[in-house]
Amino acid sequence: MRTKRSLGRRFRWLWAAYAVSTFGTWLAFDAFPLIAILVLHAGPAEVSVLAAAGAAVGAAVAVPLGPWVEFRRKRSVMVAMDLVRFAALMSVPAAFALGRLTFVQLLVVSVVVAAAGITFSAAAGACLKALVPPEDLLVANGRFESTTWTATVLGPPLGTAAIGLFGPVMTVVADAVSYALSALGIRAIGGKEPRPVRTGAPPRLRAGDLLEG
Repeated sequence: MRTKRSLGRRFRWLWAAYAVSTFGTWLAFDAFPLIAILVLHAGPAEVSVLAAAGAAVGAAVAVPLGPWVEFRRKRSVMVAMDLVRFAALMSVPAAFALGRLTFVQLLVVSVVVAAAGITFSAAAGACLKALVPPEDLLVANGRFESTTWTATVLGPPLGTAAIGLFGPVMTVVADAVSYALSALGIRAIGGKEPRPVRTGAPPRLRAGDLLEG
């Protein structure tokens, strides 16, 4: 088995970008429901809608983005999605500071962040394959998985402590900053990424494709 060093500097930048954004996400895992309850005095039904709508609508919106991602430079897509998530999340503390935060805004931000996250993940998989030789993909994916599960275990309790100390809005700021740092890490990978070439007609999106998926 190859050593960590053998995967190269470019992989380490991608891994670092993924790690910081993943920990930021799990750190702020409970932030939106708590903001809805503590700041906006939302009821159980609204909190349930907030929890479900982001993932459901985000996934649906991400479906037509698949063909778009396929024929774009993956790192550019990843940086763009990080910046979209940064801007969307930072709108929450900005609106809170101005006394204009609403439940609808939380809902929209949740959807935007979910759709951007799905698009980012799709591009990240292709980017990893381009950076790492096929024989090292198992090791590389293992490191990403270990990062995911470490963040899943440590992020929520640390986020709960942060919410107790600084409030839920500040954990949203921390999550937003993690995406900005992720974008910087991806940019630091360097090198020229070739633009994918379309070799045939663009694929047609059918409703049945979503059900099959």
